[in-house]
Amino acid sequence: MFWDKISPLYDLFENVYNHKVYAGTGKKVAEFINSTDEVLECACGTGAISVCIAKKCRNLIATDFASGMLRQAARKCKKLGNVSFKQADITDLEFNDGFFDKVVAGNVIHLLPDPGKALAELERVVKPGGKIIIPTYINMSKKSAGLAVKFVEFLGADFKKQFDLESYKFFFKEMGYDNVEYHVVEGRMPCAIAVIKKGS
Repeated sequence: MFWDKISPLYDLFENVYNHKVYAGTGKKVAEFINSTDEVLECACGTGAISVCIAKKCRNLIATDFASGMLRQAARKCKKLGNVSFKQADITDLEFNDGFFDKVVAGNVIHLLPDPGKALAELERVVKPGGKIIIPTYINMSKKSAGLAVKFVEFLGADFKKQFDLESYKFFFKEMGYDNVEYHVVEGRMPCAIAVIKKGS
């Protein structure tokens, strides 16, 4: 599996190519997390966002489909006692309805053949009044971002979609989400963070 194979090198690639955004996204996401929150993170990858969330919340369950990514994330968070790791499919989560205060899914929506199914699952497991937080890389500088995407695709990643900020907003509107806040972490390949509040 591509994400298992690339997991030992993922942080190195991100930090060399896009360090400002890679580090800044976790910090920005953590701004939406409270000390009493029970948080689910899907597609946690190597734990770049997980480590920032865990420092803010009560408990974090960090999940990923790739066991290699989970191993890297567990190493990164080993000094944090409020994080547990679990292999999970974002489109079929084994958690009860309305269990989490916040749900985070970073840099995964553009990789899914059925992102609507994933969004429905994220919405299902978050409490009424809770938040779904979805950071995704966007291609603002076509040349620079395009080269990075082509390189990762060459290695074996399968991007189903690519977004700029406007198409990212349109994507959520098309999915039926009108009340969405957007925040952009600027850098070589920026990250747009969509924050959806679930109705009560």
